[in-house]
Amino acid sequence: MGIEIRDFNLNDQDTVRALILNGLLGHWGSLDSRFNLDLNDIQASYGHGRTIVACNETRIVGTGTVIPIGSGSAEIVRMSVADDLRRSGVGKQLVTELVSQSRDWGCTRIVLETASHWTDVVAFYERCGFDITHEVDGEFCRDTWFEMNLQ
Repeated sequence: MGIEIRDFNLNDQDTVRALILNGLLGHWGSLDSRFNLDLNDIQASYGHGRTIVACNETRIVGTGTVIPIGSGSAEIVRMSVADDLRRSGVGKQLVTELVSQSRDWGCTRIVLETASHWTDVVAFYERCGFDITHEVDGEFCRDTWFEMNLQ
């Protein structure tokens, strides 16, 4: 399977939004339209960072965003891979590119969080080289926070 990683462009907006929301729906079972409003305009929400997409020929099968958060740090947000391609290496390719971007910015660490009960996602980030730093009770569930030292 040939996967191309490229930068998000405005023509990707609807497809990337649907991909992320579908992933959330799969994890949560339902979605509340009051949330995830940042996905209505990904460029406006995350234009200060870098959003990438993974494509299998003409189909967008994954996405992720990295944003600088100050003090030499970056954060990965809005990672999602199409259901039928999870565990195929697409997510790892996305993480590798986002970590590389963070290094290019001169960041010394990169962080991210996910729902603690999404044990497959927690295990994925650990396999990617992230260390769990802490858990916190979030708005909807307990969240697990990760960090990768880039030095």
